[in-house]
Amino acid sequence: MADKEMDSRDRREGVSPELDLMSTTLMGDAFDALARGEALNVLLVMQDDDGNLASYEFADDGPQACLDAARDKVVRTVDGNGDSSAGLALPVRYAIAYEASIADETGAYLPAVLLEFGERGYHSYSAYSFVDGVGEGDGFRWTDPAPAGELDPLI
Repeated sequence: MADKEMDSRDRREGVSPELDLMSTTLMGDAFDALARGEALNVLLVMQDDDGNLASYEFADDGPQACLDAARDKVVRTVDGNGDSSAGLALPVRYAIAYEASIADETGAYLPAVLLEFGERGYHSYSAYSFVDGVGEGDGFRWTDPAPAGELDPLI
């Protein structure tokens, strides 16, 4: 049975140190772009067992289509046993970052950066951080990441 098809009861809870580092680095890159006032496209990073990273950006369509394309890229790269043009063997972990609006505790929708991340053999998760001061450099602020829920695994 393929890893992405394994029963969710067989998947481990938590996040490996490698996925934590990769996903927090991607989130930091997203924050840096927003602080500079740049558009945050859908960003994807994948890593193989040897530590090789491949990064992708999706910007040529609407936000949902770009997000769908990033998720599909993960699935296709796994199915294709890697991405030789990017120097990536079979990916074992991924993270996707993008902008969205999230309802706060009052029901008001606020700008946020969302992060989806997963790893072979683990549950896949999402998190978000509210952001404020886009384009204000040092005036840019974000909240600590909060859990947004478990996702269907892509790997």
